[in-house]
Amino acid sequence: FDYYKCREIERGDIIFYGYSGKAEPIIKVVKGVPSDALDLKAQNDKWLILLNNEIVKNSKGEEYEINTQGQRMISLYIKDYKGVIPPSAYLLLGNLKNGSLDSTRFGLVGKDDIIGKVITKE
Repeated sequence: FDYYKCREIERGDIIFYGYSGKAEPIIKVVKGVPSDALDLKAQNDKWLILLNNEIVKNSKGEEYEINTQGQRMISLYIKDYKGVIPPSAYLLLGNLKNGSLDSTRFGLVGKDDIIGKVITKE
């Protein structure tokens, strides 16, 4: 905890996020960082998330496929910030290709809400 008090958050970091609807922090992956181009692409009845014109994928190489609710949430940020993730904001996603409790449900998050980095033993 407090890992990011003196360090930068980087794309690909696995983090603890203090989601207000949960007593315990949730674990997510930082997919989008400040100044990334953020967009969506319709594909059949799903939406794909694009960062810097590339389709976002999970750790298994699967494309994230979000539903209309997730599309509406991400579209708000695309519109408000002209398709660029603003300073001190991050796109957090889970590892399930069809979504989870992540930025497609609660939006972009500020650095202050990221409470720690998950460190794995190798």
